[in-house]
Amino acid sequence: MSQAQIDEIFALLDSAAKVLIDQGILPNDWQNNSQITRSKSPEHGDYASNIALTAAKAAKSNPRALAEQLTAALPENDSIAKLEVAGPGFINIFLNSDAKFAVLDVIFDKNERYGLTDEFSDKKIQVEFVSANPTSSLHVGHGRGAAFGMSVANLLEAVGYQVTREYYVNDAGRQMDILATSTYLRYLQVCGEEISFPVGGYQGEYVTNIAEEIKAESGDKYLHPYSVISDNAPEDEVSAVNEAGEKEVVSGDKNAHIDVLIANSKQALGTEGYEVFLNAALNEILDDIKDDLNDFGVRFEQWFSEKSIADEIEPVLAELESKGHLYEKDGNTWFRSTDFGDEKDRVVRRANGLTTYFASDIAYHKNKFERGFDTVINVWGADHHGYIARVRAALTALGIDEKRLEVILVQFVALWRGEEKIQMSSRSGKFVTLRELRAEVGNDAARFYYVARKPEVHIDFDLELAKSQSKDNAVYYIQYAHARVCSVLEKIVAKGFDVDDAQGKAMQNLLSAEAESELIKLLAAYPATLKRAATGYDPHVLTNYLKDLASLFHAWYNDNRILPVSIIADETPSQEELDLMQARLRLSKAVRQVLANGLSLLGLSAPTSM
Repeated sequence: MSQAQIDEIFALLDSAAKVLIDQGILPNDWQNNSQITRSKSPEHGDYASNIALTAAKAAKSNPRALAEQLTAALPENDSIAKLEVAGPGFINIFLNSDAKFAVLDVIFDKNERYGLTDEFSDKKIQVEFVSANPTSSLHVGHGRGAAFGMSVANLLEAVGYQVTREYYVNDAGRQMDILATSTYLRYLQVCGEEISFPVGGYQGEYVTNIAEEIKAESGDKYLHPYSVISDNAPEDEVSAVNEAGEKEVVSGDKNAHIDVLIANSKQALGTEGYEVFLNAALNEILDDIKDDLNDFGVRFEQWFSEKSIADEIEPVLAELESKGHLYEKDGNTWFRSTDFGDEKDRVVRRANGLTTYFASDIAYHKNKFERGFDTVINVWGADHHGYIARVRAALTALGIDEKRLEVILVQFVALWRGEEKIQMSSRSGKFVTLRELRAEVGNDAARFYYVARKPEVHIDFDLELAKSQSKDNAVYYIQYAHARVCSVLEKIVAKGFDVDDAQGKAMQNLLSAEAESELIKLLAAYPATLKRAATGYDPHVLTNYLKDLASLFHAWYNDNRILPVSIIADETPSQEELDLMQARLRLSKAVRQVLANGLSLLGLSAPTSM
């Protein structure tokens, strides 16, 4: 639906309503809250308005009678061929041929910018997504957040927002200590020490690889007897192996075990030595994540380090305390989050004096808004559902409007290969990485199927479907429509004919088939669809649109020959055949352009051959 056409029709109907206000039929304070929608079938025109239905109560009139009065009062306009009152009082609008085909002119004038606007150019928005702990490679679950977050950011830019894509690097805290200690224990093992690796450690092969790199560079410089590192460390008591092949602690305290190993490693290595293992593991894994995302077509303007806000945590806690939002209990410092709608209060500083992850998150979110963003979008995994209320509570306590924070939860991904469901666990290292998924199905299929459903809906990712070259594979079918147009254009040139857009435009009235009218309407609907997908943070709205457009094009293409039989047979075509061919080529090129535009916003390619 062309927004320009909608605006024009709305203005005309509004003018008609003002005539009725002057005649006393509508009250002076009546507000036009009507909508204009694309008609679903040609017999109902091109557009329909519900203005008479919305105004009937104020006019104390029958909607159909009011619709007749509105159409009679409508100013003349060259774009409108006729008006028709239908059903309970809808006004159906039929456009004349020039207005109907105007969208094709707009598409060829705008090209890759068709559908883009600067409507929200005065708004700054941040989209934070992925933000996976740099403790292992990205797995297929992270891939969904990456594809979704990037698509949302692209859509917001398409309607004018000043967008900052941000990755929050969790490079501080206990998980980093577990990673560093896991790497050090593997280093001891590489050096020949017999160790008992903790269940709570990171067990993937990548940890051993990092340890081997340190050994190759530094030799035995950091070697200490394992007995020193394991001194006073209670052993894990392991009595089972789960379906994923991971050890399960049935009794014993795996946290106590790893915590002692961390403390002993820090003491044995000293600050400088411990930093060697921490930084080696962090940098290696973070570089891997950056490369993986870059190859996936996902980029960030900002990689924000958790360490960088260390000095901001105490000031923000002091601010909360000064406002009476903190209290002491059992040696811990608590935030009164229940005062702001949370289900329970939250610890921000433990009895040992260390601040919690939540305290860091409060400081981080305050930092976000201090950077001047009008809106902040957090794309989180579904397991963070319980975290939303406490973050909103903290913002409210700090005097920040919590409505400026949008949190989108992305549901989990189940990966299937045939009848086998693939198990994933980042600690054990037994998981399918995003890189492995991309290698198997390709970037385009991965990104499309990650965003083809609402984020709150669980995904069963079908590898076989994603690789298939069939109508059932939506991304293939959409890309094939684009390639099909390219193929037709190549054949035309190969047969010695030109693609004449001027002739195609002059002959556009020949596009009288119902499917051609529907294609044109759907092309005109692209800008409004794009805006809806952007402002609703709903990339699946765009994937559904592209599926509809590709499906309609394929059906039309199969039933309506573009290249005349005479040309295929190397015979001389008639002028009538050439005129219709050029008109249909122009329509096909418009479809190709819109498909390419939509695919680009989703981070997908638009192949010229398949």
